[in-house]
Amino acid sequence: MAATDATTAVSQEDPAAAPQQSKQDINPWSVSGEVGEDGKVKAIDYRKLIDEFGTSQIDDALLERFEKVTGQKPHRFMRRGIFFSHRDMHTILDRYEKNEPFFIYTGRGPSSDSMHIGHTQVFDFVKWLQDVFDAPLIVMLTDDEKYLFSEKRTVDEVIGYSKQNCKDIIAAGFDMKKTFIFSDFEYVGGAFYKNIVRFAKRVNFNTAKAVFGFDGSSNIGKIHFASIQGATAFAGSFPHIFGEDEAKTAKIPCLIPCAIDQDPYFRLTRDCAAGLKYAKPSLIHMRFLDALQGPGSKMSASDDTSAIFLSDSAKAIKNKINKYAFSGGRETLEEHREKGGNTDVDVSYQYLQFFMEDDAELKRIKEEYNSGRMLTGELKAICIDYLQKYVADFQERRAKATDEVVAQFMTVRPLEWQGNPRVPRADLVVPVTAGGAEGSAAGAEGGDGKLTKNQMKKLLKEQQIAAKKAEKEASKAKAAEGA
Repeated sequence: MAATDATTAVSQEDPAAAPQQSKQDINPWSVSGEVGEDGKVKAIDYRKLIDEFGTSQIDDALLERFEKVTGQKPHRFMRRGIFFSHRDMHTILDRYEKNEPFFIYTGRGPSSDSMHIGHTQVFDFVKWLQDVFDAPLIVMLTDDEKYLFSEKRTVDEVIGYSKQNCKDIIAAGFDMKKTFIFSDFEYVGGAFYKNIVRFAKRVNFNTAKAVFGFDGSSNIGKIHFASIQGATAFAGSFPHIFGEDEAKTAKIPCLIPCAIDQDPYFRLTRDCAAGLKYAKPSLIHMRFLDALQGPGSKMSASDDTSAIFLSDSAKAIKNKINKYAFSGGRETLEEHREKGGNTDVDVSYQYLQFFMEDDAELKRIKEEYNSGRMLTGELKAICIDYLQKYVADFQERRAKATDEVVAQFMTVRPLEWQGNPRVPRADLVVPVTAGGAEGSAAGAEGGDGKLTKNQMKKLLKEQQIAAKKAEKEASKAKAAEGA
C-alpha cells in the first residue's frame, strides 16, 4: 500500500563499503537514516519529519482530549510517541463527540506470503481504534501497486499474496460486522472508479513528479496509482456501506493510521478532496519498527535477517535476536558496568517499547540497562520472551482464518456499527445492497434500497434505545469498578 506497508525497499549499508555522508530519506518506497561524517547511520529524526511534512505533533493536550472524549486511556503507542504525528485528529474526535459518521482506513501492499511484526503493529493499533470508536473499518490490499512497482512479480503472484496477507490481517482480531477488506484487482469499478477518475483528473504529471519523484522511465500505472489509493479515503467509494447519496457521503471523513512514509500520498489526497468538496481524510502517523540491524532502517520483507516474521518459529526468533539484534551495550563487561548501555539504539529495548504494556516495568528495564546493572544478554532474553509469545498467539489466531472467513471479510455487504454509545446516532447512513434493500429495511418503497420515513423513524428509535442501553451498562460497569 499503501497505508501501512513496511515492506518497501530499505537502504541497507554494505559493511564492506564505507557509507557516504547523506541526509535521511523517507518516502513511500525507501527509508534510510542520515549518514554522518563518521559513516555511521543515525536514528531517524521524527521531529524533523514533522517539520518537513508540515504535520502536528501528538502532544499531551491531544492525549488528554482523546481520553476525555472516548473515556479510554490512550494506547501505549500514543503514550510512548510511537504514533507521534497527526493531521486533523481533532476533527475525528469532534465527530465522535457528536456521533457523526466517520470510518477508519488502512491497508497493506502484499509483497510476500508472510507479514512480519513491523507490519502488524499498525493493524494491532487499528484493531484497538475500531474497538474504542466502534467505527467501520476499510482495509485496502494494493496488489495492483505491488505488480506495477515490481519488475519481477506477476499478477497472479500478488493476488495470491493478497489472500495470504488477508489472513494475517484478520488474525489481528477485527470485528467482521464492522470490517470490509478488499483487493484492488477485485473491487475497482462502479462508484469507486468514479472517484478514482475524479481524483486522477485533478493531478497532472508535474505534480506527480514533484510529490513522488517519478521520471520519464516510470510506467503510467505507477503515476496513476495515487488516484486509487487516494479514492479509498472517500466514503462515496463504498455505497454498500455509506449509501449512494453523494451529498451525504461527501461529508464523511476517514481516519488513516499509517507509517509516516505514506504521508505524501495523503497530502495529495487532502488537496484533491478540497477541490472535489469532499471531507479531507485525517491521519495519525506511526514511526518505524527498526530492522534488527538497528536505527536508521526498517524491517524488510525481502531480507530475512532484518525482520521477525509471523511465520518464524520460537527457535528462529531466539536465534535472530541473539545473532542480529543491534545492541546498545559497551565493548566489554567492565565498561558496560561502569558506563551503562544505551536504550536509544538498542533494538531489543526498542521492540519492548512496542510490545510491553506495563509502563512501570519498561521504565525499570531502561534504568537498569542504562545504569549498567542489566546486561545485553538479559535484555535480549526479555525481548525474546515477548516476541515468542506474540508470534505464537498470532499463529494460533491465524490458523482460524480459513478461506471461507477470508471470503466473508471480502464480501461486498453493509457494515454494522454504533459509534459513541453516549450519543444517539442520527445520521441514518443507508447502505445499498445487491438485493436492493438494506437488511432492516426489507419492503422499502420501490425496492431501491432506500428507507421509508416510517422505517427511518423506527431505525432511529432502535439506535436511541441501543445507545441508552449501552450508556446504562457503562455506568453499571463504572460503578462496579468503584465499589
